[in-house]
Amino acid sequence: MRTPQNPPATPAATPRARRAAPGDLVPSRVLTPVTGPALTLPDPGRPTHVQFRRFAGCPVCNLHLRSVALRHEEIERAGIREVVFFHSPAEELREHVAHLPFAVVADPGKVFYAEFGVEAHRRALLDPRGWPAIAGGVLRDAWELLRGRGRLPSGEQPAGRLGLPADFLITPEGRVAAVKYGEHVYDQWSVDELLALATRPV
Repeated sequence: MRTPQNPPATPAATPRARRAAPGDLVPSRVLTPVTGPALTLPDPGRPTHVQFRRFAGCPVCNLHLRSVALRHEEIERAGIREVVFFHSPAEELREHVAHLPFAVVADPGKVFYAEFGVEAHRRALLDPRGWPAIAGGVLRDAWELLRGRGRLPSGEQPAGRLGLPADFLITPEGRVAAVKYGEHVYDQWSVDELLALATRPV
């Protein structure tokens, strides 16, 4: 793992990297969220929950991140910092996530996705286990649009629409304490699972 700060966008696909595993070391770097101040990953004062999502305005991502935002105070009380990556450009992403109470980082070149071994696959959308969330996310976002809220995602997604989610819990010392690579588009830790993992001895 490498890279001291947000990498620039690159047109070529990033190469597949080895998946991270508990005990792996995550080197320190400074990240610039699309809104708010710069931050250090890992956070030297508390565990960090790192999420990898898909593109700006993704209905399924919106559905999950609403559940995280609703319980963000609870997550903060547990001493956990949230950091979410999207593979959309910062200027596009900012309009979709400005309301979220946690840091969101743009990685349009998918450099960090490759570094953490986060993949894309057609099963992201084809796995039936993800279909209820797809339907729910689309319906909820459509309702928000009818109410004059929210925005449609861009019709073009250079980094694709087949990304799989991934979650990492990283200790203040920079070790991966726990990891989950999603098998379909809505396969990630719930807030309850995250809180339980944070209380588990490393």
